[in-house]
Amino acid sequence: MLVAPLRGMAPTYPELHTEAGDARAHAGAPSAWAVLAVVGIGVFMCTLDTSIVNVSLPAIARHFGVPIGASFEWVVIAYLVVIAALLLTIGRLSDRIGRRPLWLAGLVIFTAGSALCGLAPSLGVLIGARVVQGVGGALLMAISPAMLTDAFPAAQRGRALGLNATIVALGVSAGPTLGGVLTEAASWRWIFYVNLPIGVAGVISSRLVLRPASAAPRRARFDVGGAIALGAALAALTAGLSVANAVGWGSPIVLGLLAASVITAAWFVVHERRHAAPLIERGLFRDPVFAWATVSLVLSFLAAFATSFLLPFYFEQLRGDAPARTGLLLTPFPIALAIVAPLSGQLADRIGTRGLAALGMAILCAGLVCLAFIDEHTATWGVIWRQLVAAVGMGMFQAPNNSAIMGAVASERKGVAAGMLATGRTMGQAISVAIAGAVFGALGGAAAGRGLLDRPHDPALSATFVHGFRAALLVCAAIAALGIASSLLRGGGRDGVPSRA
Repeated sequence: MLVAPLRGMAPTYPELHTEAGDARAHAGAPSAWAVLAVVGIGVFMCTLDTSIVNVSLPAIARHFGVPIGASFEWVVIAYLVVIAALLLTIGRLSDRIGRRPLWLAGLVIFTAGSALCGLAPSLGVLIGARVVQGVGGALLMAISPAMLTDAFPAAQRGRALGLNATIVALGVSAGPTLGGVLTEAASWRWIFYVNLPIGVAGVISSRLVLRPASAAPRRARFDVGGAIALGAALAALTAGLSVANAVGWGSPIVLGLLAASVITAAWFVVHERRHAAPLIERGLFRDPVFAWATVSLVLSFLAAFATSFLLPFYFEQLRGDAPARTGLLLTPFPIALAIVAPLSGQLADRIGTRGLAALGMAILCAGLVCLAFIDEHTATWGVIWRQLVAAVGMGMFQAPNNSAIMGAVASERKGVAAGMLATGRTMGQAISVAIAGAVFGALGGAAAGRGLLDRPHDPALSATFVHGFRAALLVCAAIAALGIASSLLRGGGRDGVPSRA
């Protein structure tokens, strides 16, 4: 499906693109569907790795003889911190030197990092190898939306970004099951080795499909100081949020990381105002479509991502389900998102993005409210249909909103717009877990869940768990309600079909 030609479409490619939203063909340009297939390989590999590792953490801890605690969690956190720190910088850099060299570098680095993870002789080496993986993942995730936006004409942009969301959902949903199978049948090392054939296929296909730039790269000054400051601020914020619920919000390490984030972010703002070629051009946020769609993006992940954090506790601690069954019961959300996102993107290409984004956020809000009122007596189907409602809302929102973000900028700024999109998603996910975990823990839900492992179905513990769970999801629903407003506030604008946006 991904490589089938699209009838009546004249594809372009990033370095051949002459006008944002214009789809005039150039001789020798690769098929847009071939570009989507190549991008899909890298995106699937990255998203698979974000979900495949968690299920194998107990096996990794046993192998190295270390307890699962704050230090061990850096197997996951190191990867996320590096990605968050680099996304915007890489997006900006791709506007300067082109997408192809950075994409190929990302595939090579990610594949090499995967091999190093699989060969790691100690926990320290494994964490270091995860940092290498994070660099490769950031290169791939930061520019993939820009590659698709440049390859497809504006009339097909929503559909392409919707299919990209489908690939993301498939990677996320396949990770837990594949990770469990590989860990049980072979070894935890194979959750990393599985990336090797995917990465090699990605490099070969990318070299065949993606052609070098036809024009000389832009040699404008690059804001190295701003890149370092922004990366440090985002890395410190992500690290602080990631460990806060485990070590306590008042711990010196969390307070230090959050303080460092604030200080470096303030220095970054001052530096950007003085720099001749700032990393983030202030003009981007003067466009209401770009500004409010970016806000909506962050709010959507703040609202939705907490479900993937809270529901495993609900299934395993409150209901007593086994991990394998929990994995299966979590798959309706990504599968429904994978089905809805491309359909919504295709519809957005015809009727505009604003109404679909607002409607999707409203459905997500309703789904979160419904999920908030499940308890230990709720039937399995009752949990599943509530997940489906939330997933339909997220899928309906995601592709149109991403299309609005990418369509609101000129071609020479699509890299930084793509980096902004990926950064907003990553930070939204990290903050979502932090908020949900803080509410759930503050109301006694986390402690009650641990107690239920020793005293299953204890009425008092169950009631406390449900109270914390419900409050956390209602906070997420309130955030989604703010997202409805932000989706409507952006008005029309240049989102691919301006007269109907």
